[in-house]
Amino acid sequence: MKGRSVILDRLGDRLAAAMIVDGALDDLLIAPPEDVPVPGSIYRAVVDRPMKGQGGAILRLPEGRGYLKSAKGLAPGTALLVQVTGFGEPGKAVPVTDRVLFKSRYAIVTPGAPGLNVSRAIRDDERRDALLLLAHEAMGNSGDTGLILRSACAEAPDEVLAEDIIAMADLAAAITGETAGEPELLVDGPDPHTLAWREWPEPDSISTKDGGFAETGVDEMIAALRRPHVPLGAGGMYVEPTRALVAVDVNTGPDTSLAAGLKANIACARALPAQLRCRGLGGQIVLDLAPMAKKDRRGFEQVLRAAFRLDTVETILAGWTPLGCYELQRKRDRLPL
Repeated sequence: MKGRSVILDRLGDRLAAAMIVDGALDDLLIAPPEDVPVPGSIYRAVVDRPMKGQGGAILRLPEGRGYLKSAKGLAPGTALLVQVTGFGEPGKAVPVTDRVLFKSRYAIVTPGAPGLNVSRAIRDDERRDALLLLAHEAMGNSGDTGLILRSACAEAPDEVLAEDIIAMADLAAAITGETAGEPELLVDGPDPHTLAWREWPEPDSISTKDGGFAETGVDEMIAALRRPHVPLGAGGMYVEPTRALVAVDVNTGPDTSLAAGLKANIACARALPAQLRCRGLGGQIVLDLAPMAKKDRRGFEQVLRAAFRLDTVETILAGWTPLGCYELQRKRDRLPL
């Protein structure tokens, strides 16, 4: 099955969204439990205690605690707006930032960061000029509030863009004034269906009916994700999360040719971003690659960088270890499957 399909359904009692590209599961979004703060949620938080040795601060949230990096100069009892940036590990505070963003499919409003910008993915100069003019008209006198027009603006009607910009700007203006008071949830984070509309490219087909996962085979794909083995041609890789890190072991299988190791490692590099996204894995990731010559490492790195360049989750490609493994550091913005 060629093309891009989006299926909106439920997994158990939780909302879920799946994107299938050319017959393979490319992304999977599942709602977290109700008591877990959702990334993108905006809270009014209160500083509980500064962490002087770490330069951050523990904040009080309605549902528990948050951790804010680079929180110098904040006294206990100070109220401020923060936005959840990811999921905290069990027993740890939820990571938050004080750089609050208001994001939709077409626009990102940035309070405290003035300026009007257009995504670099839009290369048509005439379209970029038209979008900047539209942004000036929609934002008006925005003061210290900025705007970023996203790549989806390239094909969207101007009327839709103007409405979206004004709605985000009005929401930002209303929320940024809510800095006084006790901890409170001010804006809910996006659910999987909203996030799929906001972040995924325009699909060739969309299914919204109940039972769509079973009908399209997504249930079977999710069941495969619960197994560590990922078949890759003649060989395969094993993705196994532990408490400290995610271990990825690459095997050549029955292939005994001279290029078997390089072929298996390149297949791993191309498949890895989707596997990590769909499994919800982050943190430290160590690749125990199949044997290959040192001269082939540069080619492997090029394929790996190209694969992660299109990934939506922030990932740092740290490099090689003395034992020949390759390390990555990935943001924890999803819960493990």
